[in-house]
Amino acid sequence: MGYGNGQALPIEALQQRRFPWHFPWSSRQNSDTLFSMQQDLSHFPEQERVRREKLQKLQEAGLQAYPERFEISHTLKDVRELADGTQNIAVAGRITSIRRMGKLSFITLQDLQGKIQLCMKIDDVGDKYQQYVDFVDIGDFFGAKGYMFTTQRGEKSVQVTDFQFLGKCLRPLPEKFHGLQDVEIKYRQRYLDLITSEEARARFVLRSKIIREMRNFLEGEGFMEAETASLQPNASGALAKPFKTHHNALDIDLFLRIAPETYLKRLIVGGFHHVFEFARCYRNEGISPNHLQEFTMVEGYSAYWNYKDNMDLMKRLFQTIFQNTLGTTKLKLVTEGVETEVDFGGEWSVMTFRDLLLKDCGIDIEKHKTAPELLAAIKDKRIDLDDPEAHKLGRGNLIDTLYKKVSRPKMVGPTFLTEHPIDLSPLARASDKNHELTDRFQLVVNGVEIVNAYSELVDPIEQMKRLEDQAKLNAGGDEDAMVMDEDYVMAMEYGMPPISGWGIGIDRLVQFVTNSENIKDCVLFPLTRKAQGHELTDASDGGEPEEK
Repeated sequence: MGYGNGQALPIEALQQRRFPWHFPWSSRQNSDTLFSMQQDLSHFPEQERVRREKLQKLQEAGLQAYPERFEISHTLKDVRELADGTQNIAVAGRITSIRRMGKLSFITLQDLQGKIQLCMKIDDVGDKYQQYVDFVDIGDFFGAKGYMFTTQRGEKSVQVTDFQFLGKCLRPLPEKFHGLQDVEIKYRQRYLDLITSEEARARFVLRSKIIREMRNFLEGEGFMEAETASLQPNASGALAKPFKTHHNALDIDLFLRIAPETYLKRLIVGGFHHVFEFARCYRNEGISPNHLQEFTMVEGYSAYWNYKDNMDLMKRLFQTIFQNTLGTTKLKLVTEGVETEVDFGGEWSVMTFRDLLLKDCGIDIEKHKTAPELLAAIKDKRIDLDDPEAHKLGRGNLIDTLYKKVSRPKMVGPTFLTEHPIDLSPLARASDKNHELTDRFQLVVNGVEIVNAYSELVDPIEQMKRLEDQAKLNAGGDEDAMVMDEDYVMAMEYGMPPISGWGIGIDRLVQFVTNSENIKDCVLFPLTRKAQGHELTDASDGGEPEEK
């Protein structure tokens, strides 16, 4: 963004613009006296320069620009529920609009979950009214005391009898009617998105409620929450390419976890009955509107259960979450502009992996026992997998790629997808009826995989064999295949009871519920490229003028 002449500032000017104060570094200054020192404001855009001049004048008048504390009586959401005439109200928030009409002003305060109008008259606040006129801007944090009333237009308001400055905003906010148009700035400077977008605020409040309801439900079902390692010597627990790092003190290479699975199952060995974890996970894979490299998932494991027990648990979990957060089990889901109502309170379908692919593309995966045979069948059907590396995939990952191409987008109502091929599920228990299949399910709704679950493999000898097969695939170039994890196998050798486990991606669940086009819209601070040079500028396009 240019300044004045339309050109980006040189780096020296940018540094001067961001750190314009001149003082000996050995001196110790508090925040108020720091800003009151002589500043060179010539490099700032006009609105920023005006705001900084107001800050200096405010401090020269002996007022605190950044006070220590302000005690509120109600949040902005709750204060709107008070009856007219309620006294001794104290509220605080960010100013998002100002209407000044001589000796009367209307101010809108906003926080994460609410807004309230303030009405301030010179007759009520006396000489302080001029301080407000001289020093306050849109974007400032502001505290007000007073009583409730309703305007002639029916607007719940606080009649101000006293106020306090709570924090000066030195940059103009983005223009409120259009909000942030630059997607990268929206992700990098999420705080501006939250200030300007009611939709964004509602989305992240809902995310918090979903996590809370999920935790409450699981604890009510007898689950204990645990925390396990995020730095691990082996990347295990899922088929995914890991991030690698180095521990300097121990001089060893480590991996950022791709899943908490194997550590939670170690806890079952140690005696846990039901256990779950909200885990930050990392997978060094491609970028898409539905995938993140850093994400939050919750996984749970139960001793003595099989996957059918978890099918029942998941149905009750989602019905409870949606009822308690949305007030209904009927969700309006949007795909490519088409809205569909899906009722989680009704019947949920069950379909096997083989039957689904037969229906959607005519390929019987049980007839193609190797990856080359299956790839040949896919080519015979002229199915483009959109993956130039498909010839490197093992049979399991190839089946998964085919399913995501031809079947998953067509699945709308809640569907339990069962009987996955064993080479797609190296940690799952083989079916007693067919050892080439696993006791596993995925919950798929509107083309989105919401839950992945299975009866766990607890036989250490069979587990060692499968991990050896996975390690060979990894050595052959399949970076998503697992590597050998002898420590996990050793834990299994101490004895594992029957176990069933499940996993839910929180970011994807929020994306699904809110019909967000990009999963980054559901994460407060998704990873973006670091801003460089001229990108370290305002996101405001000049900001929003006051209404007067």
